[in-house]
Parts: sequence; C-alpha cells; structure tokens
Amino acid sequence: MRDDVKDISHFYLGVKDLFEFPRDPKEAIELQKKICGFVITEDYCNIEKVRLIGGIDVAYKGRGAKEGCAVALVWDRHTGETVEAVYVEESINFPYIPGLLSFRELPIAIKAFDKLSLKADLWMIDGAGIAHPRRLGIAAHFGVVLDLPAIGVAKSRLIGSHLPVPRTKGSWVPLRQNGEVIGHVLRTRSDVRPLYVSPGHKVSLLQSANLVLACCSRYRLPEPTRLAHQLVTAKVRSN
Repeated sequence: MRDDVKDISHFYLGVKDLFEFPRDPKEAIELQKKICGFVITEDYCNIEKVRLIGGIDVAYKGRGAKEGCAVALVWDRHTGETVEAVYVEESINFPYIPGLLSFRELPIAIKAFDKLSLKADLWMIDGAGIAHPRRLGIAAHFGVVLDLPAIGVAKSRLIGSHLPVPRTKGSWVPLRQNGEVIGHVLRTRSDVRPLYVSPGHKVSLLQSANLVLACCSRYRLPEPTRLAHQLVTAKVRSN
C-alpha cells in the first residue's frame, strides 16, 4: 500500500482485509451499506490549487469479459499533458451487476493506482459517485477506501431524474432522487449528450461539476478519464 494512503481499515466492520472484496452480491450490498456512511461531500482540498488530476478506466478482453485491463494516469491541469500512466492486467472475478460495479472494477483499479509514483490532488473515475442506489458508486468507494478526493463521471444515468439540460456547453441541471440532489447533469459540449457528475469523496456537488467542466476541452469527457479510456482501449486492442 502506498504511504500516501491512510489506514482506514476500522471503517470495515467484519472485513479482515481492506482489499478483499466479497464475491457474493448480497455481501457486497451489505458492505456498501456500511461504507456509504463514511462518504464526505465537502471540499477537503483547495480546488483552486488542484493541478494534478488522476484518471482511471477499466476495459475488458477475452470471451465472457473475464480478463480486465485498468489504466491509471496523472494529468497536469496546467500543461494539459499526461505526466504518468500505468496499466494492470488480470482476471476479473466478480460478475457485472448494475449497482455493484466497484466490486468488479475497483480491485484492478487500485492495483493500477498503486503502481503510480506521482500523487494526484484529486481523482476522476469513470462511473458514479453518490449518484447510486446506496450512495456508493465506484468513485465514492474508491475515494473512501483510499481516503482521497474523487469525482464520479458517468456517461449514463444509473438512478434519479432531472429536467432537460439546455443545449449549450456549461449548462447543467440537478440530478435528484426523492428530493435529494445527488449530482449534476452537465453539458460539456454543445448539442452533445450530457454527463452525470457526482461527488465521490471529499468534494462538493458544485465543485465536482466545476472541475469536470474545467477539464473538458474539445471533447465530451474530461481529459483525465478520456485519456485513461483511450489508453486502456488501445491496450486491450493490442493484445
């Protein structure tokens, strides 16, 4: 475990190994219910000083999508360049079940994270943050486990409802469930489908949307997750 990650194993009642993710869906749901109470949706870092932003994406290869590849990278917000990128390949043991994505992808994502030598100020993860049935999407799970600021950047809606989003870049509307705002539906390019942005950990609702928009240039996705997706897709296709 990297020395910049705090030991928060006391969060996990009844879990001996912090990174031993259950393979049984019922156990996974119960674990989500325990962990979600530790998610923080306030800004714990100086947003203005955030420069190095991490991005993670996971892709699959092979029949039955049981072989996975994860890319973790660090992107420099000031220069617009990727300053470090690593990948990990291994078997994926948890099935695809909506709402339990983190138990499928987080183990390999953390292994990629551990290979990085640079420390990012904040992380953007391809998937949901608190915009999740149990308020623990993969970005929230990642943030709590590693005690790092994280934002969920999802390409599709998992839960909630919202009003139509204006067509111009930078427009957004709240994503709500049962009256609670759980994220923003953010238009990052004019006349292009919006993203579903929600806090993962130690970032507020408003700043999550602001940071994602600030990291979008010519593309729909913010650069950290766009570049991670680009690299992991190329890696899978090359094998």
